[in-house]
Amino acid sequence: MPTLTASSLVPSSFRDLPSVVWTIFAGTIVNRLGYLVTPFLVFFLAARGVTGAETSYVLGAGNLLGPAVGGILADRIGRRPTMLIGLIGASAAQGALFLAPGVWTMAAAALLISAAGSTVSPAAYALLADAVDSERRRRAYALFGWGVNIGTAVAGVLGGYLAARGYWLLFVVDAGSMLAYALVVAVRLKDPKGARTTDNQVGEPQEKKDGIGYGVVFRDRLALLLLPLFGVQLFVYSLTEVALPLAVHDSGLSPAVYGAMAAVNAILVVALQPFATARLSKFPQLAVQGAGGTLIAGGVALTGLADGVVGYTVSVVVWSLGEVVVAGIAAGVVANLAPAHARGRYQGAFSWTWGLARFAALTLGVAMYTTLGPSALWWTALVAGTAAAVATAALTARVNARTAHELAA
Repeated sequence: MPTLTASSLVPSSFRDLPSVVWTIFAGTIVNRLGYLVTPFLVFFLAARGVTGAETSYVLGAGNLLGPAVGGILADRIGRRPTMLIGLIGASAAQGALFLAPGVWTMAAAALLISAAGSTVSPAAYALLADAVDSERRRRAYALFGWGVNIGTAVAGVLGGYLAARGYWLLFVVDAGSMLAYALVVAVRLKDPKGARTTDNQVGEPQEKKDGIGYGVVFRDRLALLLLPLFGVQLFVYSLTEVALPLAVHDSGLSPAVYGAMAAVNAILVVALQPFATARLSKFPQLAVQGAGGTLIAGGVALTGLADGVVGYTVSVVVWSLGEVVVAGIAAGVVANLAPAHARGRYQGAFSWTWGLARFAALTLGVAMYTTLGPSALWWTALVAGTAAAVATAALTARVNARTAHELAA
């Protein structure tokens, strides 16, 4: 009988990743296990007189501000300090929100939660890029995303249980998980020596030329082509969080059906992603991104044909498979485009694109659904998502040439 070891339990696609990546993976699971307040924030603030629309705008603004600041700080003061600022700041904001005496103070605290929390991702993504070479970055980011999905899947069940027993429990667990992750960052994470050597010996003159802002990203024509294309695909994917609940409601189904659909998505992603990453890493990554983006667009559009549990399940399975296929690719491509001294800002721009896409889904997506009708939204998702996926795949040669040039340099 073969001996069961710890390494044998690790999916083969992730076994050669360094300890820094695994530390961030473990910390992310801990943090996402406590991701409880934001999903229930609409209900909490509604009970205190804040409408759902106002909550969406507050959270959306925070998710645009946080990544922009986080990317600059990650390059300016370091990855670890930026992660600590974001985690501790968001944890403090949790307590401020729960104790806030009025609407404006609650809005300010909610803004701080989303802004501080979203400063963490650019720094974490940059630290992952520092820790691995370009060939392994897609797998490192896929592992990071896998941790997010594992933690979120458990948090969805835990959140409903705790909310029924008092919202204060959500705040305690959420803030506690952030502080636990901050402790992991402070104790376990170190700046990779290779990244410091590259920045100091090679990148310093260029760093002075590029400055500390986002000019280095705006001058990168290839990045300016890719980021909007990724943004369109992320907008289509974000409709699964925003428009799918509306469609389920309009079909006369209970909220429990949407909860079941979320469970289907979580199970598929957690179960299939490691194996898909191993199999698909051998193919051109932007071509894989294009195929996965097309699956997501098609699956989201299938929502418009669903009128019962079976139909919604089919649509969720299709776009979940697309999510599995694209895991880690976009962040990995952005990391490979970035100069070593600007990895934080490139990841900040990518995270900002993510935040903008979610904000657009919350506002523009919902407006299209309610004013132009569901069909208009689903057709838009299909056409825009597929077009963006094809255009992304068409940039494969340019990205490969750029990556080869960077490796040679």
